[in-house]
Amino acid sequence: MRALTWQGTEKVSIEDVPDPRIEAANDAIVQVTSTAICGSDLHLYKVLGPYLQPGDVLGHEFMGVVTEVGPEAGDLRVGDRVVVPFNISCGHCFMCTIGKQSQCETTQVRSKGMGASLFGFTSLYGAVPGGQAELVRVPQAQYGPVKVPEHGADERYLYLSDILPTGWQAAKYADIQPDSTVAVFGLGPVGQFATRSALRQGAGRVIAVDRVDERLALARSFGIETIDLREVKDPAAAIKDMTGGRGADSVIEAVGMEAHGSPVAETAFAVVNKLPKPLARAMTENIGFDQLAALHACFDAVRRGGTVSVVGVYGGAADPMNMMLMFDKNLTIRMGQANVRQWTDELLAILEEDDDVLGAESLATHHLPLEDAPSAYETFQKKEDGCIKVVLKPGERS
Repeated sequence: MRALTWQGTEKVSIEDVPDPRIEAANDAIVQVTSTAICGSDLHLYKVLGPYLQPGDVLGHEFMGVVTEVGPEAGDLRVGDRVVVPFNISCGHCFMCTIGKQSQCETTQVRSKGMGASLFGFTSLYGAVPGGQAELVRVPQAQYGPVKVPEHGADERYLYLSDILPTGWQAAKYADIQPDSTVAVFGLGPVGQFATRSALRQGAGRVIAVDRVDERLALARSFGIETIDLREVKDPAAAIKDMTGGRGADSVIEAVGMEAHGSPVAETAFAVVNKLPKPLARAMTENIGFDQLAALHACFDAVRRGGTVSVVGVYGGAADPMNMMLMFDKNLTIRMGQANVRQWTDELLAILEEDDDVLGAESLATHHLPLEDAPSAYETFQKKEDGCIKVVLKPGERS
């Protein structure tokens, strides 16, 4: 089959790789009909190279049709149309039963001290082949795959795999109260869904921060107030001005480790990726740090006694944080990978409403054959050609 593989820092390629096969009784094989490039994939493209090997199959946002099932795959049947959550969870361990599927104790990568295994996301998370491919082996198929209606465009449901439940959880973790003010830093795909989720969950006002024209315009089309970082150097101060000096009741950070504003961290990423992999991994795990400009601004922008919800991915072990500020402001901070299966039933019901109220079908700006994935990665990373979201179609040709 054809699949998108990692070959080096900022280098991916489409290659012929072996077809997946059933390896455990609760496996399934899914023929992919749509797969997307996620902002987290860009971390693999550039920053997290020490945890990848040439030939690793990337991608964790995908859906398709079941073509084969193991004898213990539950009620999953050949021909079912499914979306597959990016975190691989069993549904019956302690963590799954309390709604923390991202910490599944069955698939947890204990050797690395990490949480549940993820599709297409480095040795830290199990090195499970990903979904930017024609076929995918899906472990824990008795629980993970979400059956979706046979009718309707793929993109109505595709984002249930990751970015929609991630944005929804970000809003849930923000403790949004009726008619409260929510600020969202970062208007990539997750940030877009976080703003819409905040409104759906009862926020009276949502203010979003970004620097890309297309992202700002898309947010405004959903009734979001925006702050353009190219024009406003201190977004936290601007948010305070917009809220009578108090700050936002809740702030969602949807940027992550590659935020603008830290040339020192940018240089460190470049140096670490040139080191031998064992040394690079050791440095990342023990003295690595992230670009924290956006995160620090969130702590500044939230009101005293407010909540900061961190959904952007971070990987540093030595990140300097202003503990005095966070303590003095009496902040509540929640963060973590999305517990996808906790939210899928709730979100599926919303997606099945007649109107596409969350704008799932209109999010993608680029629809391309899987074979065009390498150029799409570069376009997405550089935010060129108005690119907000890329959906890839295996089997199609340019």
